[in-house]
Amino acid sequence: MSDSDQPTVVVIDDDESVRESLRGLLETISVDVAVFRSVEAFLSATPPVLPSCIVLDVRLPGASGFELQKQLVAANVDTPIVFITGHGDIPMSVRAMKAGAIEFLSKPFREQELLDAVRQGIERHRASVAQRRAWAQIRERFAGLTDREKEIMTLLAQGRVSKQIAGQIGISEVTVRVHRSQIMQKMGARSLADLVRMVDRLEADGGNALNPVAEDTYDGLPRSSRTAKHVTHAARKRKGRGNLAKVTPR
Repeated sequence: MSDSDQPTVVVIDDDESVRESLRGLLETISVDVAVFRSVEAFLSATPPVLPSCIVLDVRLPGASGFELQKQLVAANVDTPIVFITGHGDIPMSVRAMKAGAIEFLSKPFREQELLDAVRQGIERHRASVAQRRAWAQIRERFAGLTDREKEIMTLLAQGRVSKQIAGQIGISEVTVRVHRSQIMQKMGARSLADLVRMVDRLEADGGNALNPVAEDTYDGLPRSSRTAKHVTHAARKRKGRGNLAKVTPR
């Protein structure tokens, strides 16, 4: 749903008079309304209905309102839910709210209470959609970086400064600064803190998508010095093995 799209509110209640009453009430706030008598009817609708908010009875024929909520949570669907019931109690209300419902109303309820809850649900859904789109754009921008830029972006997010990055990957400090400027521009990051947040989210969303450089690969030496260090260490090992060979009796 785009910000300009008409939001859709789904009402699921097995009482036809309640469904039609709620349809008329909700249409007064300029939303599209789809009504269903059961969870199964909603899930099997053709074409599927993609609601901005669901007004959901707890007790229904077939699957209950709680069972639908559980299915949505398991599928990572964050559509806001307003529960309504004629048989509610405090434990039931707590259960619904803990699972993410935005309101739990006992029948009979005031019309304004329902309208306020639905408006809140629509705004929450709109914000969630906007956030998902923003992160999709960030993933797209990241995919457009070169491999070198991705490597430097990851190192920047690990707290490395330009001099350290230059030494680790074997390029000049000036080149690192140029890459950093290009990365900030391409990613739309206003600050290094913005860039760090983007990397954190990309890692959470994509796992190994960043191909982060191992934390223990940098020892503070430029690449040429590290190579010399490894060569020297290897030579000492070979020399030590030679000495052992000389004193080992045949």
